[in-house]
Amino acid sequence: MRSEAAAQLGGLEMFASAGKGRGLRARQRFAVGELLLSCPAYVAVLTVSERGSHCDGCFARKEGLSKCGRCKQAFYCNVECQKEDWPMHKLECASMCTFGQNWHPSETVRLTARILAKQKTHPERTQSERLLAVKEFESHLDKLDNEKRELIQNDIAALHHFYSKHLDYPDNAALVVLFAQVNCNGFTIEDEELSHLGSAIFPDVALMNHSCCPNVIVTYKGTLAEVRAVREIEPGEEIFSSYIDLLYPTEDRNDRLRDSYFFSCDCRECTTKEKDKQKLEICKLNDPPSAETVKDMIRYARNVIEEFRRAKHYKSPSELLEICELSLDKMGAVFEDSNVYMLHMMYQAMGVCLYVQDWEGALCYGQKIIRPYSKHYPSYSLNVASMWLKLGRLYMALKNRTAGVKALKRAIAIMEVAHGKDHPYISEIKKELEDH
Repeated sequence: MRSEAAAQLGGLEMFASAGKGRGLRARQRFAVGELLLSCPAYVAVLTVSERGSHCDGCFARKEGLSKCGRCKQAFYCNVECQKEDWPMHKLECASMCTFGQNWHPSETVRLTARILAKQKTHPERTQSERLLAVKEFESHLDKLDNEKRELIQNDIAALHHFYSKHLDYPDNAALVVLFAQVNCNGFTIEDEELSHLGSAIFPDVALMNHSCCPNVIVTYKGTLAEVRAVREIEPGEEIFSSYIDLLYPTEDRNDRLRDSYFFSCDCRECTTKEKDKQKLEICKLNDPPSAETVKDMIRYARNVIEEFRRAKHYKSPSELLEICELSLDKMGAVFEDSNVYMLHMMYQAMGVCLYVQDWEGALCYGQKIIRPYSKHYPSYSLNVASMWLKLGRLYMALKNRTAGVKALKRAIAIMEVAHGKDHPYISEIKKELEDH
């Protein structure tokens, strides 16, 4: 059994959180913006679409990266990064050469392959597991329905198919547990505009429980996770991050939590539902829509969000934009522009405009989004910071320097708290301001 001292780290400690299992608790006071915890990735995988623009080893974004001489598909800052990543990259290098265009394991499969390799080469605890070990992760195996079990079996089949030469596999039952653990405890690494960069395992960070009123935020510096306070934290207070996007109303948030993490949230916001009316704002009309009409429109909104999520995989940008415009037109008869379902589809439309380089169209949607975002999201939200950042860059591209500077400074003000003042992203944005 581990000693009590071993369950402490700086001003933090692991403890038994009432009704939540293990949790992380403050042993000292933390001010807003103060760093509570840094955790290097136990394992990480760069998403395939970012290869060539980011280092496969440290995730640094730079030009002039060097290719792996064998597979020609992995890129590195230098020889040091390549050597450090080789124990993990060798799992995929020969396989990518063999399969060519047919090499397409999911990020979950890639991450799990690296965990298996790491557990063999580093059976002892790592610097990522000072509070919680990967083997101690919760799997929620007893809560998996048949559909989730089938998806895990598909992942196991892909693991055997793409990695058979380089891995010693445990039995199927142990693999089911490991995939369930990865599904519940994995992290998505995103850049300053919240674009997907990759996936990783940060064991000590995974110890934090969820709240829709979080007191910390998790950001990334390459493959290092950093946890900073977004409000003052007192000694004895539990540390809460958010596992999900907090834009949506209570019912939607809890549907997502139950589906992905097998629990419902009992935070103040979920108990009082005090923000739901604002988030679901209805048009102010002389003849207001009936409760049934509103309920039907909410059902329609949820369905169109799911339809769009699927359509992104096979429809053209113009078709996607049409889905956005038609749904916004229909919802706009009942919902105000500040309604979160309207904002969701505006955000998707903005993304399509950015993809096809329609800067004016993207700016138009962004301008409608930013104020309600600032109202609906908590203080120091990365979603709000990234929206100010996108707006700032769009203004600059469209030669509106005054508005661009103002927006970029708004982004920096949030990011200095969330990311820390010395983060490379902030240095890059400040350089953009100087260059313009």
